[in-house]
Amino acid sequence: MPAVLQVRDLRTSILKRVSFTLSAAECIAVKGPSGAGKTLLLRAIADLDPNQGVVTLDGRDRSTIAAPEWRRLVGYVPAEPGWWAETVGEHFREWQAASACLRKLGFSEETRTWPITRMSTGERLRLALVRALMVRPKVLLLDEPTAALDAASEAAVESLISSRIQAGVAVLWVTHDEAQAKRIARRRLVVEAGRVCQETDQWPAT
Repeated sequence: MPAVLQVRDLRTSILKRVSFTLSAAECIAVKGPSGAGKTLLLRAIADLDPNQGVVTLDGRDRSTIAAPEWRRLVGYVPAEPGWWAETVGEHFREWQAASACLRKLGFSEETRTWPITRMSTGERLRLALVRALMVRPKVLLLDEPTAALDAASEAAVESLISSRIQAGVAVLWVTHDEAQAKRIARRRLVVEAGRVCQETDQWPAT
């Protein structure tokens, strides 16, 4: 598959130079200890923090794309998603369009009226993922999207993202779980003390 995202000499005050490509319909797992810079890498690609280097999407330089459009095309789902309204439904422009994804992750029609304050961390993560998918990004940057989930919910999230990858979405997925990394990705980036290395060993995706 062609490279959809190209990163060249990307760096911040903490993150050392990193270069890699991510193809359409590919998932790369991002591994490393807490505090190593995994979140910084995603935020730099999303252009949410000051950074230098070249990032292109389908050959278009990030600097030529308006920030709101870039963040739609390159969707970032943080470990602690933001919420700005009182109820779940207010965060979705088209609730019916999202309903199929919501059902796959265990949510019902009643979820629309839930106050944000009643949701667990895991529920917030799953809803934020659906919210990101609804704008049809070409690239998804996921920061431990299953960290607070039970086994069933984790499997549902992996299945949903796998279906989007098969449809052509490119995914950069931060995970601490070695078994999950092997399930979701054929390649991985390892982040340690701000340095990013690509692992050359590949394994069959399951």
